[in-house]
Amino acid sequence: MDSQNLKEKITQVLGESKVGTLATVVGNKPHSRYMTFFNEDLTLYTPTSKETYKAEEIKRNPYVHILLGYEGEGMGDAYIEVQGKASIREEESLKEKFWNEKMEKWIESPNDPDYIILEIKPETIRLMNDNGEPETMNF
Repeated sequence: MDSQNLKEKITQVLGESKVGTLATVVGNKPHSRYMTFFNEDLTLYTPTSKETYKAEEIKRNPYVHILLGYEGEGMGDAYIEVQGKASIREEESLKEKFWNEKMEKWIESPNDPDYIILEIKPETIRLMNDNGEPETMNF
């Protein structure tokens, strides 16, 4: 598959799948949790609080692994694996952009000082189960 088709397929999975797993590294062991992801041109964003383990873990080791896709019964659904580097972003413009009232269960408002955005810049994205061999896009 050429790089443009691969990017289109990856973008399709990102558009259809908002909830996935984010794995961080803690003491050389993986630690995974479900998160909601947004994307802009293959960079991923997920809102969270400064007061979470993941924020502390990313400060210690910024390398993460994300799985997105597998919406159906898991047999043959296309999904992506993202290896990337996370950073903590606190710009008001990003916090406003990704704010949603459903987040009020964890974060008071877009102005909550604990509200942060994790930005994940991919190093590789692998498209899996798309009727053939896995395809990898490197950055």
